[in-house]
Amino acid sequence: MPPLWSPSPARVAASQLTEFQQWLQTRDDLKRGRQDDGYAALHEWSVTERALFWSAIWDYCEVRGDKGSVVLVDGDRMPGAQFFPDARLNFAENLLKHRDDRLVICAVTEPGIEQRLTARQLYAQVSRCAQAMKAAGVSRGDRVAGFMANIPEAIIVSLAAASMGAVWSSCSPDFGVQGVIDRFGQIEPTMFVAVSGYDYGGKYHDCQPRLKEIVAGLPTLTTVVYVPGFDEFLAPFAPGEIEFERLPFNHPLYILYSSGTTGVPKCIVHGHGGTLLQHLKEHRLQADVRPGDRVFHFTTCGWMMWNWLVSALASEATIVLYDGSPFSPEGTRLFDLVDALGVTLFGTSAKFIDAVHKAGLRPIETHQLSTMRTITSTGSPLSPESFDFVYSAIKHDVHLASISGGTDIVSCFVGGQPNGPVWRGEIQGAGLGMAVDVWNCDGCPVVGESGELVCTVPFPSMPVGFWNDADGTKYHAAYFDRFQGVWCHGDWAERTAHDGFVIHGRSDATLNPGGVRIGTAEIYRQVEQLPEILESLAIGQQWADDERIVLFVRLREGDTLDDELRGKVARQIRSKTSPRHVPAKIIHVTDLPRTKSGKLVELAVRNVVHGRAVTNAEALANPEALELFRDLEALRN
Repeated sequence: MPPLWSPSPARVAASQLTEFQQWLQTRDDLKRGRQDDGYAALHEWSVTERALFWSAIWDYCEVRGDKGSVVLVDGDRMPGAQFFPDARLNFAENLLKHRDDRLVICAVTEPGIEQRLTARQLYAQVSRCAQAMKAAGVSRGDRVAGFMANIPEAIIVSLAAASMGAVWSSCSPDFGVQGVIDRFGQIEPTMFVAVSGYDYGGKYHDCQPRLKEIVAGLPTLTTVVYVPGFDEFLAPFAPGEIEFERLPFNHPLYILYSSGTTGVPKCIVHGHGGTLLQHLKEHRLQADVRPGDRVFHFTTCGWMMWNWLVSALASEATIVLYDGSPFSPEGTRLFDLVDALGVTLFGTSAKFIDAVHKAGLRPIETHQLSTMRTITSTGSPLSPESFDFVYSAIKHDVHLASISGGTDIVSCFVGGQPNGPVWRGEIQGAGLGMAVDVWNCDGCPVVGESGELVCTVPFPSMPVGFWNDADGTKYHAAYFDRFQGVWCHGDWAERTAHDGFVIHGRSDATLNPGGVRIGTAEIYRQVEQLPEILESLAIGQQWADDERIVLFVRLREGDTLDDELRGKVARQIRSKTSPRHVPAKIIHVTDLPRTKSGKLVELAVRNVVHGRAVTNAEALANPEALELFRDLEALRN
C-alpha cells in the first residue's frame, strides 16, 4: 500500500530539517555530517558522531550560554556519559530571548476566558516573580512546587524558578491530597503555588479544602501563594533585568514523576541543558516548528507534555494553552481553537482522536483548519484506523506525527520526520541522536517482530538522576538491569520494514497466554473498531497453571454485551490477529481506571483481579473504578 501522506517538494524545501542539513554543509568542522542521502543517513551520523551532532544542535539553534571546549566525556557509558561538562547556560534565558510585542502565550479556559501575553509582558512578569521569590527566600537548588491549572501563571513561576537555579515541579489540580503529598513530600519544597479552583466539564471545582490538607502535609514550606493572590505577590516589584544564573549543563531544572500506580512515584530529575537541547531538536527538526508558529498541545501541568509545550518558546513560537475539558461544551472545542487562533501544530492524545471518531465528528467538513500543518499524537499507541480517520475526516494534507517517549526522558525516542512519508499505523522513525532499536529476549535486534524498545547510546536528556537516590541504585534498576549498558524503556514494540516503529503497549502489561507475548494495543486496535465498543482494557489472569486473556469493555449507550456481541468481538480479534489473541473472557464494565494523563492502568486492574493491593490509587484520575473489577463472579470459572 502507498503511504497515507507524503510532503510536497515545496514543503520539504521549506522545512527546518532541510535547512539544518544545508547548514551542516556550510560548516567545515562538520563535513562528516554532510548528508545528501536523506533522513536515514543523517540519523546514522547523529548517533555515531554524537559529539558533533549535539554540538551542531547547540550552534544551529543558537543556544545562549557558554558551550565550553568539551562536548562529550565517557560517551560509551550508559549511564555515566557527560554531555557539555564545561558548559554554562540557563534554560529560562533561552526561552525569554525577546522583549518585544510579538505574541508568545495565548491562553483559553473552558468558560472562554482568553489571556494573551507578548514577549515583553512575559519577560516583565517573570522578572517580577523572580524578585518576589528571592525576597521570600527562594534560592538556587530550592524546590518550587506547583498545584496548577494550565494557565500562564504556571509558566511564569517555572521560568522565574529556572532563572535563579531553583527547581520546578508541578501536578494538576485534579490530584487528591495523598497523591500530591506522595510527590511533593519527597522533594521537600520551600515554596508552593496553587490555584484555588478550576473549571472542567461545565463545573467549577473548588480546591480549597484539599489545599489546607496539602499545605499541612508539606512541613518544609516557607512560602505559599494562591493564584487569586498572585498579583498581590508580585505587586511590590517593578519589571527589570532578569539576573539569569548561568548553571552547569546538568543542573536540575524539573522534577517529574512516574505514574505511581504500583507504588510511591519515582522523582525523575531533568537538567537545564539536556531538556533544552532535546526539545529544540524535537520542535525544530522533528516537528518543523518555525518562528511565529502557534503550537498547541492538550495537556495538564501533571504531564510531561506541558514541559514539552513550554519549551516551544525557545523556538520562537507562540504557545497556545487550553485549560478545561476537550469536549466542553462539545467535541469540536479544540478544533474551534485551531481556527480561532491559527494553530500550526495541534498536539493531542490517541484517545482523543479515537473519541472524536466514535462521536461521528468530521472536522474536515465543519472547520477550515487551514493553518494546521502538523498533528502530534501521544499518550498511547495510535491505531491504524485512527491514522485513516485523521486523513479522511480531519485533514488530507497534514503531517501526522505519532510520537512516543515519556516522563523518563522528558521527550521522545521515536516520532515525526517532516520530510518523510507517513505509513498507516507506524511511527515514522527514531529521533535524531537517539539510537533506538527493538531487541528480542536474547538482546538481538529484530525487525518485523515484537520485542523491547531500547536505546543503545547515551543522549543529553537522560535523567540527571532520581531524587533521594544518591548512589543511583533506583535509577539503574529502572532502565539498565534488563540489558547492561543499554536503556530498556519498558515498551513492547516492533520495528517495521519502513524503519518505522509500532508500540504494542507496556512490557510489564504484555499478555503471555501459552508463553506467547502479546501487546495489549494489538487487541485494543481491533476491538475498538467495533461501533458498540467505546473502550477496552485487557489483562492476563493466572489460571490453571497458565495465563488467560480477560478483556473488559465499556459500551456505547444503549448497547448490551450479549453472546452475539461477544462472538463479534472474538471474530474481529481472531480474523485480524490470531487465535491466541482471542480473550477467554469478555466482561462489560461501566468505567476503566486511568492515570491523570489518561493512560489506562492494566497493572492496577490485574492486581485487583488477583486480590493484590493497589499501593497508590491516589495517582488515578478515577480510583473508584477499580472496585468494578473486585471479586468478579465471571472470573471464578
